[in-house]
Amino acid sequence: MDLTTTTRQRRPLLSASSSSSTKPYSKTDKPRRSDGGDAEDRGLGWFLPFIALCYLRYMSATSNIVHDCDEVFNYWEPLHYLLYKSGFQTWEYSSNFALRSYLYILFHELAGRPASWWFGDDKVRVFYAVRLFLGLVSAVSDTVLVVALSRKYGKRIATYAVAMLCLTSGCFFASTSFLPSSFSMYAMSLSCGLLLLEKYDMAVAISVLGVILGWPFSILAFLPIVVYALVKRFKQAFISGAVTSVFLLGLSVLVDHYYYKRWTSSVLNLLIYNVLGGGESHLYGTEGPLFYIKNGFNNFNLGFVLALLFIALFPAIRRKYDRCLLVVISPMYIWLAFMSLQPHKEERFLYPIYPLICVSASVVIENIPELFRDKYSTRESLLVTITKYIRPVILGLILCASHARTFSLINGYSAPLEVYKLLEHHDDAGPGSVLCVGSEWHRYPSSFFVPDYISEVRWIDDGFRGLLPFPFNSTLGGTAASPPYFNNKNQASDEQFLKNIETCTFLIELQLSRPYSYRGSDLSTWEAIAVLPYLDRELSPAKYRSFFIPYKWQEKNVFGKYETQRLLSEPAPGISASPSEENMRYFNVMILGPTQSPYEGGVFKLELFLPEEYPMAAPKVRFLTKIYHPNIDKLGRICLDILKDKWSPALQIRTVLLSIQALLSAPNPDDPLSENIAKHWKSNEAEAVETAKEWTRLYASGA
Repeated sequence: MDLTTTTRQRRPLLSASSSSSTKPYSKTDKPRRSDGGDAEDRGLGWFLPFIALCYLRYMSATSNIVHDCDEVFNYWEPLHYLLYKSGFQTWEYSSNFALRSYLYILFHELAGRPASWWFGDDKVRVFYAVRLFLGLVSAVSDTVLVVALSRKYGKRIATYAVAMLCLTSGCFFASTSFLPSSFSMYAMSLSCGLLLLEKYDMAVAISVLGVILGWPFSILAFLPIVVYALVKRFKQAFISGAVTSVFLLGLSVLVDHYYYKRWTSSVLNLLIYNVLGGGESHLYGTEGPLFYIKNGFNNFNLGFVLALLFIALFPAIRRKYDRCLLVVISPMYIWLAFMSLQPHKEERFLYPIYPLICVSASVVIENIPELFRDKYSTRESLLVTITKYIRPVILGLILCASHARTFSLINGYSAPLEVYKLLEHHDDAGPGSVLCVGSEWHRYPSSFFVPDYISEVRWIDDGFRGLLPFPFNSTLGGTAASPPYFNNKNQASDEQFLKNIETCTFLIELQLSRPYSYRGSDLSTWEAIAVLPYLDRELSPAKYRSFFIPYKWQEKNVFGKYETQRLLSEPAPGISASPSEENMRYFNVMILGPTQSPYEGGVFKLELFLPEEYPMAAPKVRFLTKIYHPNIDKLGRICLDILKDKWSPALQIRTVLLSIQALLSAPNPDDPLSENIAKHWKSNEAEAVETAKEWTRLYASGA
């Protein structure tokens, strides 16, 4: 009797599960596992997801690199100008174009202004304070999405989703990027979460916020959410959307008028420029139709593949889920298809759908056992049981590969941020110093990293023929200015480059193994004060540079040198060094024999080679000119402690050459490399000195 009763109680539960495609889950429904189990799958709370997301967003804020120059010049620089009255302006911020919204910048000033009061002149901390603010916004929006998934579809799907939102490379980097597409990503998470919680009016309001305050082009991605909300609760959703739209558009116009000093709408200007004619995004580069597929795999690896398979799996699982899940995931396909058709592609353009990739992949992972379940039998097969245990393994593989991707990018490309931070330790250059940047202008991390003693940052001509940003000109009106040197055709201005490089105090340069010379290679004019390794993308194999593989990453990849050079006020006398045209790591060095030494009047040729491990390993230096010296052998090798165990990455090439020159002035026979010459020097120094002078006349005459 009891068994019959139990059986009759279970059948309605299976029936409810099969009809869930037409009836959304509510608190009054009986809880169910998504695979037909018990009620323990539900109830993921707010606290743990929020703490996990906050911790990972903190890690992102403090270790994230700057991925795109657009982030710097169109967002960080205007914010820097509002806070400190200095910064770079792009043509989009010229008053006669007015394509960028100052309302979006003001949103970030909510964190930047208090941070500038608190930290004072420490602008680097202000930069990271804004990033932490972005990370907090991301954590809140993603938490709402995760909790909504838990309440509607079960704790396991929500757990998979929060793990991927925390640890996938794409979400890790996008979550703290100062970009409208990142803001639209926050809005996408929040609006989808509210939709799942049946807060339709709020979901529409947040969607409008993501479009107007964030990225207007993302309207296509938010369309399914808005339409579904209107179908469910038309009156409330319509009023919410209309009121929010009018309020934000009106506020945007007022803010634009305040800064541009004319009545205009940056939101409409941007749409008109790109949609109704005039927009020529192809001027800034084009990519093939598979660009986003490759990019999605790099940022989500297997997770991206599984996410795309959702649409193929959905017919098999549609009885378990209501229509709302399909609505939530559908923007991923719409946006991916639409953006793939555009000629100009950027990684950041996919940011709005990153949370949906995580949700879609989580649903697919959760339902892998359904592919092997016999729908005509209530018993689980061995294969179904095995696939249930495989699910966490698949998730683990996705997260491990994501960590490898994240680790590779941070370690390979963080040099620009770190090199600029070191400038604060060279304030002995004095106020009025000039920082010059050539081909590395697109990796400029923002004026937040430029110390106050540097009065200006100038671009120098390295062959780039596009239009570069100019400093905001307060004389012409600051944010209201319409400088004549700006245009919307990406045509370079004659005024954008510094003509006289001798006015530079510092020079930022990336030196790669390429068949051309670098300014900083002239060791008689420039001194490297900071050198960090930078991953050479072109010469490094794709599979090793894209993902960090222990030992292989360092061994297989090729690295350049990201350097800060300082102009020598007094070049080292009697020393010259120039790079070889065939190999930029090879230098031809000439040292004049010091006065009042046995080598006076001699011109000594040396070769200097920078190994791949430099600056962690010492340069290789040897004399090519024959020399009679106790610390230099017949092969030209030099006994010098800083070339051996006393080497430090902080030492400069100039220091090495000066030390070699000093060794010519003061030979040390007590620590010899040539035993015979050392014995001669000790037994009869006068005769040894005469021999050294004779060798100098014979072999180092300068001919």
